[in-house]
Amino acid sequence: MNERRLVSELHSWLVFRQHCHIYDQAVLEVREAEVRECAQCGNRFTPEREHARFCSARCRMTWNDEHAGVAAAPTAAIDWSVTAMTEAARRLSSPGPRDLPRLADAIADAVWWVTLVDATLVRYHPRNYETTLGGRSARRRETEQTLEGLRYVRNQLGKSVSPADLITPAAAEGTQPAWTWRSLPQPDVSGLGSRAARWELSRYQAYQARLAGRDVTAAFAWCAEFLALAARLAGSEDNPS
Repeated sequence: MNERRLVSELHSWLVFRQHCHIYDQAVLEVREAEVRECAQCGNRFTPEREHARFCSARCRMTWNDEHAGVAAAPTAAIDWSVTAMTEAARRLSSPGPRDLPRLADAIADAVWWVTLVDATLVRYHPRNYETTLGGRSARRRETEQTLEGLRYVRNQLGKSVSPADLITPAAAEGTQPAWTWRSLPQPDVSGLGSRAARWELSRYQAYQARLAGRDVTAAFAWCAEFLALAARLAGSEDNPS
């Protein structure tokens, strides 16, 4: 790789990281709103889904048609983020000592990457995301719930909860114990609006259904596989052969 290309790609990556940070913060704020503005027509609407951005199917299809093959984030940077996500998931599942401090750091890293890639694909490649999700047939709901559960973990970490407080060692298997997600108490949603409270409880219930009591590595492997497929589909659309 020559120096000019390295500098160019590094610049793209830094811009991408800054953009994703801004977008991720916006997601945390906007998705709690009772009323949103349609990304296509500008009309205000009441969302029925956490990631809803359009007031109708017509607006969603129109936006998809107008933005087909166009992504605001550099394709190369999305590729790097998928690589980083895959490596983070692989580190969690690799054999070897898994002491609590190191495991907690690895979990925080993997949660950040998975939810970042998920949010980026939902925002910039909704058609490819939905196509990949639909291709999972009966496993669609399982994938949606697992990602929703990891968003709940991300939100807990955003409230300064330590990853170490969310996991616990299970019964030893041979010489290495398996670490599992803790079962958590239901969150207090008394200070949230009705819709925000419903979504918070939905994320919590997804965590309890898909993560609690299960090996911490399973969710990351599952989601990394799905998101890598969706990103590959988006990349092939942006760069047709």
